[in-house]
Amino acid sequence: MWPTRSCGNSRGSNYPRTGKKRCGIHRQLAYNCPVDSNDVKKKLQEEIAALEYELRNELPREILKARLHGDLSENAEYHAAKDRQGFVNARLNQLKHRLAEMSMVDFSKIPHGKVGLGSTVVVLDTTKDAEITYYLVTTEEADAAAGKISTSSPIGRSLLGKEVGDTVRCQSPGGVKELEILKLTTIYGTD
Repeated sequence: MWPTRSCGNSRGSNYPRTGKKRCGIHRQLAYNCPVDSNDVKKKLQEEIAALEYELRNELPREILKARLHGDLSENAEYHAAKDRQGFVNARLNQLKHRLAEMSMVDFSKIPHGKVGLGSTVVVLDTTKDAEITYYLVTTEEADAAAGKISTSSPIGRSLLGKEVGDTVRCQSPGGVKELEILKLTTIYGTD
């Protein structure tokens, strides 16, 4: 589960002790926070709105149009529209559930000196002897090509809760990877 806590301070004031600029999105987060739960929520809401429109307006028209073609047992258009209706309904329920989960995320419970949601982690792949930078994000923001991995991915799960100097082993599609954490930046800043 991911942490959430809206700061309610859109002016972006400074931290009392460090003087660093707040991101204006969440209380106690570093200025360059890679996780923007408001952006993720907005994307989810936009997709929900589009699917609800399709479910309530477009699909009933398609089903009605297909019914007018006659025998429903051999009507491919009718079956395709009904299948699409089932898919859209399932996806809509999944997105609504995900949006509800995002509302319960509490960013204040992310550990300070350990890998968590929003962390930037520089690791050494000991098998390839290469440094790789990963950004731990939500599943909606994941983009492996950009180095943004989900906290629920195999690599993300194995890194969660670890500190600088720890070595983790994780199963990936290319085989078992052994990663040593070289540098860690949490949502609170450099650790």
